[in-house]
Amino acid sequence: MSDAITAAWAKLQNLPHKTLSSLFAGGDRLAKLSARLEWGEGDLAAGIAFDWSKTHLDDALIAGFEDLARLADFEGKRAELFSGGVINISEGRAVGHTAQRGYGSDAAVEEAQALHLRMQMLVEAIHEGVLGEVKHLIHLGIGGSALGPALAVDALARDFARVDVHVVSNIDGAALEEAFAACDPATTMIAIASKSFTTIETLTNADSALKWLAQNGVSDPAGRVVALTASPAAAVEWGIDETRILPFPQTVGGRYSLWSSIGFPVAVCVGWEEFAEMLAGAGAVDQHFRDTDGAANLPLRAAFADQYYSRLRGCQTRAVFAYDERLGLFPSYLQQLEMESNGKSVTASGDPVSGPTAPITWGGVGTDAQHAVFQLLHQGTHLVPVDFIAAIAPGDCLDPVHHRILLTNCFAQGAALMTGKDNDNPAQCFAGERPSATILCDDLDAATLGALIAFHEHRTFANAVLMGINPFDQFGVELGKTIANKIGAGGNKFDASTESLLSIAGLKQD
Repeated sequence: MSDAITAAWAKLQNLPHKTLSSLFAGGDRLAKLSARLEWGEGDLAAGIAFDWSKTHLDDALIAGFEDLARLADFEGKRAELFSGGVINISEGRAVGHTAQRGYGSDAAVEEAQALHLRMQMLVEAIHEGVLGEVKHLIHLGIGGSALGPALAVDALARDFARVDVHVVSNIDGAALEEAFAACDPATTMIAIASKSFTTIETLTNADSALKWLAQNGVSDPAGRVVALTASPAAAVEWGIDETRILPFPQTVGGRYSLWSSIGFPVAVCVGWEEFAEMLAGAGAVDQHFRDTDGAANLPLRAAFADQYYSRLRGCQTRAVFAYDERLGLFPSYLQQLEMESNGKSVTASGDPVSGPTAPITWGGVGTDAQHAVFQLLHQGTHLVPVDFIAAIAPGDCLDPVHHRILLTNCFAQGAALMTGKDNDNPAQCFAGERPSATILCDDLDAATLGALIAFHEHRTFANAVLMGINPFDQFGVELGKTIANKIGAGGNKFDASTESLLSIAGLKQD
C-alpha cells in the first residue's frame, strides 16, 4: 500500500463519528444521500431508488473516500474492467461478464452476442418442440453455476414457467432425488453447468441423472443433455454432442456467469425475451457505473458506506433483508458474490492487507426475519449495517393489505434501528444509532432483477478497488477440495481428528 493511500485511510479514521440524529438535523440530508437509477422511456420507464441517509456517511467522509478512490486508481481499474485489460492479475485474465451485457471491448461483446444467439436458437427450438416434448429441466451446477440460475428462476417464474426448472447443486443425493420426484423422465432435459467440466459434485450428479433417465425408459439419455461450459472439448470428451454444448468465455467467472450460457435454464424457464430483459437491466447499471464519477456513482457510493462500517467502525458482518418473497434467495446469492470475491488476506500485489476486507454477508426475508434475528440488530452488542430491499409493486394478487403491511414493516424497521427508544426498564431500551440503507424497486421484473444483481457486482468491485485486492480469483475454495481428493484416493495420512472421523464413518482406506 502506498504512503498516500495509508495517509488517506488515516485521515478517514481521524474524522469524527457523528450521530445519525445530528446528521439529520444538519440540513437536506435526504437529497444528498438518496438517488434513483432509471432505464427505459415513457410508459416503459422503471427504476430503483437508493437511500443511504440512515447511514453515517457525511460530506467529510464522502470527500475522504473520493480521495481514496482517486489514489487507488478507481477510474483506471474501472476502465480496465470494461476495456478487456488483464485486471484479474493472479490468473492473467481479463474479466468478461459485462461484455455479456453489451459493455466491454468490441471483440468481447461480439463474441458474447454470437454465443447468445447460439443459446437463443436452442432455447427457441426447445420451446417449439423441435427436440420433442420438454416439460422439465434439471439444471446441475454448483456455486455460481447454480446460485444465479436458482435466484432468477425463483424470482421470475412464480406466475408462469414455460418449462419447469429444478436447480440441483448439492452432492447429497437427497437433493437430486427431490428433483427426480418432481419430474417425468420422458419429458425431462438435463443441463450440466461447469466452467471446467471437471467439477466432481456436478459430474457425479450428472452420472446419476443419466442413470435415472435410462432406468426409466429413456433410450438415449445423453441426447437429453445440454452442456454449459467454458471447456467445450472436455464436454465432448464426457460424451455430449457438440451441437448441444453452449460455451462461454474463460474470462467469465463462476459467480458472474448468470449472463452467459449459465443463464440457459432461466431462458428455458421464462423465455428468451425475459432473459434479454434481464441483460438489458444489468446493462443499464453497467452504463451508469462506467460513465459516472465520484459519489454520484451509486455502486461506488455503496462501497463508501461498506468501507466505513467494516474498516472504520469494525463491523464484521453486513445484513441483507429482502422484503419480497421473490428475492428469498438473494442473500445467499450475495454471500458468494461478496465473500468469495473479497474474502482475501492479501492485496492484488500479494502483500498482506492492512485492514479488514469483506465482512460476513448474511440475511433473510422480511417479515420472517423480524421474528427471528432482529432482536440482535436492535438490542444486541454488535453494530450491524443493514440493507433493506423491497418493491413498490406487489408480487401477489391478494388483498393489497398484505403488501401494505410488508412495506410498512420494512420502512418501520429502518426507522426503529436509527431512532431507538428510551425506557425506564433497561430491558426495553433501544439504543438506536443502528445504520441501514434501503433499496426500493418500482417492481421486480426481469430488467429490475438484472439491474439489482449488476449493482451488487459493481459494488463488490468498487469495494475491492478501495481495499486494493483482486475480487476475481477464488483460490480459497481449492484446498478443501484437494484434501477431499486425497481422502478419496486413499493411502494418505491426516491429523488424528480427521483420521478418527474417517474411521468412524467407515471411510478409512489403507
